[in-house]
Amino acid sequence: MASVDVDSIKSELEMFDFAYDDEVLEKMLEQCMCHRLTSEGIVLEWVAYSTTKKGLKLSLDTLERFEHEVLNKKVKSRPSFSKKEETLNKTRDVNSLHDLIKAEEEEENLLDSYSTPAKGSQKRALTTPEHPRSKRGVSVMPSPHQLLSPASFSPSATPSQKYSARGGRGEVAARFGTVQGAQWTGQRARGPIRVELLEGPEESLVSSYKFMFQRLRDVRNVLTEKMEELGEELRSHFSIEEFSPASLPAQDSVTVLGQVCCDGNGKLNAQSVLLEAGQDQGGRQVPVDLSELKEFSLFPGQVVVMEGMNTTGKKLVASKLYEGIPLPFYTANEQNEDRVEDNEPVMVMVACGPYTPSDSLSFDPLLDLISVIIRDRPDVCILLGPFVDAKHHQIEKCQLTETFEAVFSRCVDSIVEGTKGVGCRLVFVPSLRDVHHHFIYPQPPFTLPDLSREDAERVSLVSDPCTLLIGGVTFGLTSTDILFHMGAEEISSISGSDRFSRILKHMLTQRSYYPLYPPAEEVNLDYERFQMHGQMPVTPDVLIVPSELRYFIKDVIGCVCINPGRLTKGQVGGTYGRLLIQQGPSLAEGKRQNPCVACQVVKI
Repeated sequence: MASVDVDSIKSELEMFDFAYDDEVLEKMLEQCMCHRLTSEGIVLEWVAYSTTKKGLKLSLDTLERFEHEVLNKKVKSRPSFSKKEETLNKTRDVNSLHDLIKAEEEEENLLDSYSTPAKGSQKRALTTPEHPRSKRGVSVMPSPHQLLSPASFSPSATPSQKYSARGGRGEVAARFGTVQGAQWTGQRARGPIRVELLEGPEESLVSSYKFMFQRLRDVRNVLTEKMEELGEELRSHFSIEEFSPASLPAQDSVTVLGQVCCDGNGKLNAQSVLLEAGQDQGGRQVPVDLSELKEFSLFPGQVVVMEGMNTTGKKLVASKLYEGIPLPFYTANEQNEDRVEDNEPVMVMVACGPYTPSDSLSFDPLLDLISVIIRDRPDVCILLGPFVDAKHHQIEKCQLTETFEAVFSRCVDSIVEGTKGVGCRLVFVPSLRDVHHHFIYPQPPFTLPDLSREDAERVSLVSDPCTLLIGGVTFGLTSTDILFHMGAEEISSISGSDRFSRILKHMLTQRSYYPLYPPAEEVNLDYERFQMHGQMPVTPDVLIVPSELRYFIKDVIGCVCINPGRLTKGQVGGTYGRLLIQQGPSLAEGKRQNPCVACQVVKI
């Protein structure tokens, strides 16, 4: 670029008869140097800008606006072609490749000197055929016991020090049930336990599907159908004659059906609650005054029936809130009664990823879990994702030396091979955080085409969410952190109540594995598939909802709900769950008996 000085800018301005002073010239010279413009270029830009502003006068203030509105935007949109990028397309020999690698290393070292190195971060090693990586980092064909060696797929071969030094291994962190001296071992003598989808493969999500093209009209139809279905259940249960339009002025008390939503993009609060009516009731949104309600627990997307006054048609003063009704529990028909010949307890183990510490890609926690499976010999082991966690910093920085699919395959192979002697049934549930899998909810099951026929008989690949039938007992599973998402949105005036119990009750009464609308930003939800595969067909006997929040075991309206925690919590060890289920008489002394007789959350 030719040199720019005050005289050249002055001559260009005089050509267009612009009035100026010395401060204006100095400012324009500064802009030329900062934005790499010639004197002719900046004057032409000013001519175009001032013309659009109807003959704007040249001054320091107008030059500031000009720089903000024109020059800064040009810098952002201007493609930068550095010498480094230009040379990438040239044909290279060995010497030039060495020069390029050396230049990249020097550039990385320069950048590192201006930044604070992240804890545990590792720089990717650059190698050539003439200078190969040392054998320590080379991926060789591992034995079955070395499939999860971090050196096989990551330059970071150092195990997590904090995980190795953890305390409380095997300690029971939470417990449920009144069984004394429960034997936490499986009963292998009776043969494998049957694990199947409750609704069968025909009505369940068993394969991938096309997404990312749903229309807003389809979303509205799904939400409307859900509202009408739950509204009809509430109407018949509470003997309500009919629902009134929410926005119609009335001097008497009215009963309205609608979906809770917020009047803005922020968090829901008691002053921002709107009730959106269905299409049959006008489809309008009406603000709700909750001051007369003694107790309430609401969240966006909740379908409710409210009773109150709406004298102006502009605000509903709610005086009564009708809660949802859960679905009935599963009852085995006569054809299924012979599936459980004996009445021995069935042991089910549950663990949720991530299966690596946050400071290393070492799968030591998963290897420890496999050791626990070999020791306790559970009948069924449910493993929920993520298996290859998209939130792991080494994966975010692309520091793997293998594909995500290859790492996942090694992970699954280690689990299958490591538990082959135990013979337990394995259930794999995907997660939205699995970097190699479809980022959509409901999420289709994994595909493992390389499984042998013998292994495939004891491995079940299911979707997220799903409802399973294990030994005649229904299990509801979802790996999505609905507790965390709803906990951030729910509002309540119920004093002394437990937030976890309220959220779980909402899930059961709304009959959905993800009743929140709109969903959290990290959940990519397909509503048409969600209507088919995201609803609860029955109230499950056991509901498994892993979360980042603290582990727990709770009995919520007859359903045993367990958050087993995650197998790792940051750099330290986490927890897993184990249950004893026993199918028996559904009623005892007039009360329903949950088949989950005992449950524990244990530290890994």
